[in-house]
Amino acid sequence: MTSAHKDALFVLVKSLSKSEKRQFKLYVGRLGVNVDAKFLALFNLLDRMKGYDEEVILESGIVKKSQLSNLKAHLYKQVLVSLRLNPVNQNIRIQLREQLDFATILYQKGLYKQSLKILDKVKGTAIENEEKNIAYEIVELEKIIETQYITRSIGDRAEELSGQAQQLSELNNVTSKLSNLSLQLYSMMLKMGYVRNDADYRNVTAYFETHLPVYQIDKLGFREKLWLYKAHLWYSFLIQDFLSSYKYSSKWVDLFYEQPTMINLNPVFFLKGNNYLLESLFFVKYSSQFKLVLKRLEKVIAGKDFPKNDNVASLSFLYVNANKLNLHFLDGTFEKGLYLVKIVEYGINKHRDTLDQHHIMLFYYKIACLYFGIGDHKMCIQYLKKIIQNKSMKVREDLMCFARVLSLVAHYEAGMDYHLEVQLKSTYKFLLKMNELHAVQKEMIKFLRKMGSIYPHDLRAAFQELYDRLKVYEDHPYEKRAFLYLDILSWLESHLEGRPVAEIIREKALAITR
Repeated sequence: MTSAHKDALFVLVKSLSKSEKRQFKLYVGRLGVNVDAKFLALFNLLDRMKGYDEEVILESGIVKKSQLSNLKAHLYKQVLVSLRLNPVNQNIRIQLREQLDFATILYQKGLYKQSLKILDKVKGTAIENEEKNIAYEIVELEKIIETQYITRSIGDRAEELSGQAQQLSELNNVTSKLSNLSLQLYSMMLKMGYVRNDADYRNVTAYFETHLPVYQIDKLGFREKLWLYKAHLWYSFLIQDFLSSYKYSSKWVDLFYEQPTMINLNPVFFLKGNNYLLESLFFVKYSSQFKLVLKRLEKVIAGKDFPKNDNVASLSFLYVNANKLNLHFLDGTFEKGLYLVKIVEYGINKHRDTLDQHHIMLFYYKIACLYFGIGDHKMCIQYLKKIIQNKSMKVREDLMCFARVLSLVAHYEAGMDYHLEVQLKSTYKFLLKMNELHAVQKEMIKFLRKMGSIYPHDLRAAFQELYDRLKVYEDHPYEKRAFLYLDILSWLESHLEGRPVAEIIREKALAITR
């Protein structure tokens, strides 16, 4: 029996909406001979199945085992063709490709004039919509046709097409270098999180500076600027320069609001830009602006013109709800944020095939912090277990590390300290292995380790000592990242003042009032 998540065809069929399934059957039934086609019978069977089971398919008699692989491949292709014809999926990119295909067919039939007419029209649309890779392909096909369809203006056309090809090639080259740089920096962020020391900082900075291409900002179009701002954003995140990340994420989002047509053409980049802008605002604790950006984002997503597809729906769910949780952390309104737990759990199940493990684990960590904030430490531990026991998680080692540290604190607070020594040793070894044992974590583990031998009347002094030791790291260039994952100082203040941690955080949020 094959896992449903491992069988691409089954996952594709199950991802179809009712209207998409109806259109597929209409597409297949356009010719009477397909009514009893084996691939349609297989489609109907997969549609009824709750889980992929090859034995059930073979027992149905639709196909023999030796033919199953070919039949599945054929059905997969037919479903994709049907989806391509669906008006919902007819974005500008697909339309441009379609017109390019038509022009190629006309060229192959020797109808050069008709082909050139289509290419000239679609080239303008491609450039207007910043689809410069397709525009370059169009110019290259125009050059090929012009060598066979001789006109009196061939000299001028040759010069015109050569100039266009050169300009598009240069811009595509800049975009390629910037997108490569952005991707590599993003990969660094996923693997190691923020820079941990001077060596990390030097390596990241050297990589960024040597791979940033030479450019003139006034000659860059929407697409080139988008990748430029993305590269700067990831560099800023990596070195924990959150004011700079706010600057470049703002530039990224402003690009879309200045050219609203690009929102519909590139909804994923629009959503991601807003998410990084909200993250930056969260890190610099700019609550009022955070609320405005989130409200504006939700309004755009709810608009009738905003694209509606599975990928966009998943990302909208992810970014809106993750930042709603962040807003409650920012304001210290943990209890008010509890309603989001059910929404997030439902969304994770609904979008499980499109959400990666990294973002699911981030949700679990945020929910754990939510429960920690209201003092429900047992629920906090339950969600942290989902992260700690996830053996397949290969990214964001820092998230795994802080989940373990928060779990230790939650176990102590819940009075579940009978296995604390074992957990302390396990966490200590894990942090050493991950090269994550920094000053803040060392102090936390040292404190928790000696808690068992501290007399009750000495407890306040122990909390004060730990607070004084950690306070000096609050603005440290590398140690401060510990406070981004868990507001340890507010937790300590709550013990020193005998007040709930949420109350402490709310007071700090009100004191900033910006």
